[in-house]
Amino acid sequence: MATHRITFRVYYEDTDAGGIVYHARYLAFAERARTEAIRSVDAAVTDLAREYEQHFVVRKADIRYMSPLRLDDLMEIETALVDLTPTRIKLSQSFRNVSRNNESSAIVNVELACLGISTMKPERIPTSWCERIRKLEAGEV
Repeated sequence: MATHRITFRVYYEDTDAGGIVYHARYLAFAERARTEAIRSVDAAVTDLAREYEQHFVVRKADIRYMSPLRLDDLMEIETALVDLTPTRIKLSQSFRNVSRNNESSAIVNVELACLGISTMKPERIPTSWCERIRKLEAGEV
């Protein structure tokens, strides 16, 4: 399974009063990482909206926290395609703390649904997009 990797640093805005990453910020980091993963296979989400009047929305998200990220830590998020159906994408996103010997910090499993912008109902992901997204799985990234 191919993956996409990206790094981010933890800033003050990401932390709570105790100096660790606030739990909801993991979702924001995961969104950035998966957007860049999709972009890495020539599939910018803005193009999906403009060309097909569709967008991806989070249908389901599951987070498992293992070890906190702290202020100024450098994290790496690895995004992998788990499953692709005609209307949904399932991804697994692993957070590792590069500043602490690549310690596992969290895992986010997310399911995205493709919706029509005007209808807000599920629609098939365009075939050309499925081919691009499959590159995350086929080792072509």
